[in-house]
Amino acid sequence: MSNGITRHATRGVLYVHSAPSALCPHIEWAVGGVLGVAVTLQWTPQPAQVGTYRAEYSWTGDAGTAAAIASGLRGWNHLRFEVTEDPTLSTEGARFAHTPDLGVFHGVTGLHGDLMIPEDRLKAAVVKAALGEVTLLDGIDRLLGKAWDDELETFRHAGDGAPVRWLHQVV
Repeated sequence: MSNGITRHATRGVLYVHSAPSALCPHIEWAVGGVLGVAVTLQWTPQPAQVGTYRAEYSWTGDAGTAAAIASGLRGWNHLRFEVTEDPTLSTEGARFAHTPDLGVFHGVTGLHGDLMIPEDRLKAAVVKAALGEVTLLDGIDRLLGKAWDDELETFRHAGDGAPVRWLHQVV
């Protein structure tokens, strides 16, 4: 029996780049609550920050699941993560990144994983640059989440023990 809600199945990946050991079970609980299943992550030491751990988790769920995961994890002290969501035939993809210092970045992604910047946000960056509030390069960097990428890059390349990142086949 249909309840009138159309659901779009998708998949994505949660990358926990660094978390203190005491936070690890809480992350599993929060992600499991979003997905509706028990989640156990394979935690490995994060060489980029002594005393923290990293993990990756491939998930499947309804469109919007990445936002729900990011909302469940945002604001936790000392936690760095990214969560991606693949696009479907009727929804865009998404990328969320979080660092303790910067908070959450959200970007819409297209079929090939590129960030898609809405026209009005680009126009606003151009206007701010014309008014001298920011440089155009700084405005575009902000729209692309460059500060988050810069901070997370060290944690992404976690060393020889890091799990392999499998790319999903584009449909």
